[in-house]
Amino acid sequence: MNSYFLGIDVGTQGVRVVLIDDVGQVIGSSEKVFPLTAGSREEQSPQLWWESAYGCLQNLLVSVQSNISLSNIRAISVTSTSGTVIPLDSNNEPLHPALMYSDNRPSEEGKLCRKIAEQFHPEGYTGFNASSGLSKMVWYANHFPEKLSQIKTWIHATDYIIGKLCGDFNVTDYTNALKSGFDVASGEWPDYLFEQLPLKKEWFQKVVPSGTTIGTLLPELADALKLPTIDVVAGMTDGCASQVASGAVKPGDWNTTIGTTLVVKGVTTSEVRDPDGRLYSHRHPEGYWMPGGAGNIGADWVSAGFTDNLANLNEAAVKLIPTGQIAYPLMQEGERFPFISPQARGFAPDNITREKLFAANMEGVAFVERYAYELIEKLSGEKVNAVYTAGGGSNSDVWLTIRSNVLNRPVHKCGNVTGAVGAAIVAASQKHFSSLSEAAQALTRIEKTVQPDPDLVEAYDRQYHLFIQTLTEKGFISGEIQ
Repeated sequence: MNSYFLGIDVGTQGVRVVLIDDVGQVIGSSEKVFPLTAGSREEQSPQLWWESAYGCLQNLLVSVQSNISLSNIRAISVTSTSGTVIPLDSNNEPLHPALMYSDNRPSEEGKLCRKIAEQFHPEGYTGFNASSGLSKMVWYANHFPEKLSQIKTWIHATDYIIGKLCGDFNVTDYTNALKSGFDVASGEWPDYLFEQLPLKKEWFQKVVPSGTTIGTLLPELADALKLPTIDVVAGMTDGCASQVASGAVKPGDWNTTIGTTLVVKGVTTSEVRDPDGRLYSHRHPEGYWMPGGAGNIGADWVSAGFTDNLANLNEAAVKLIPTGQIAYPLMQEGERFPFISPQARGFAPDNITREKLFAANMEGVAFVERYAYELIEKLSGEKVNAVYTAGGGSNSDVWLTIRSNVLNRPVHKCGNVTGAVGAAIVAASQKHFSSLSEAAQALTRIEKTVQPDPDLVEAYDRQYHLFIQTLTEKGFISGEIQ
């Protein structure tokens, strides 16, 4: 008899709910899209999230009930955006719309939080900026002092949906709490939050590892949805949930997602401390660490200039690699990972065909990915054993070939890498399995693996060093990984 697990992902532009079985097959899904506006990038309605999530749950369960027994659904968990926070009153009602991670109004508060953290708690997380939950709490305190006496709890987006499911809004998980100032090494909210900032200790939640059972589905919801009183499980941020869905959950496992930007996340046995703030570390539910970083380069250059006839461009690139050309397809000003360079600008060789430029741009992103993994190995002192990949960039077979040979490692393309699937795996991790590692191994799948070719590896090694030399000459990097 199969067991089933629900995952909810509340994103900036909508809600998705999935149901997976105990071998990782997606049984059903439902989603609701939100219109994205300038206002919704700053504030959104938590009630709209809940209504949308509940509606998606209803639609999903109706669609699958003729094929499975709803009584075999065991647990549910949630993922959402990192840094999105909500002040609740004593009735667990929002005092204000959710302050979104993409809200840049708390930029000065972000600088203040970083400065104070570096001074009073340098051993903890200090990389606060406008997108951090802590910065938004301070911004709210500064702009709405008349409402501070009404605050009972500051919660995260994930916690709101979990609270609506089980009635307990006072618990969050390590990944959501990090950018609100929680010390994931000591397991405590540090004193500087209350002594140096306009915040109160009683506003902060209890923090538990992802996968911990927080409660059970409220009886009235269970009746309405025709579900048993399933466990409601502590979730995680969307980036971490996608990492889980990729299968990269054991020490030495890493995931590269190439979407609009390049995001690298993995697992180490020890905390990775980066004095320059390029990487930061979440806490793994099993006590490991989950370092990661996000750059400005990615695959946005494809949509900006190569979407027409993409299949032919990929086919042509197969015959053109390695190109021997040095290109860096950065579409915006400045880079933040794997190196920090405000002066970084994209560049391409002169007098090059469109087909060869397409191939050279893919190589350039792969070189940045290699630089990232060299940085990670230097900072962590641990080996990168496996590279899993997801995102739109992983759909190009020739790009997978380029990356495997530039990295000189097998590259595993993953299936079903979504935040909602990651949340469902987290829901199963303690209810059906003994750990997140065991759950991910059972519930994730690899669509294909691309192995490096010794001849291409050698050619790309030479081209990579020319790439590093070029970035050094342009002043983007110092040449050696620091």
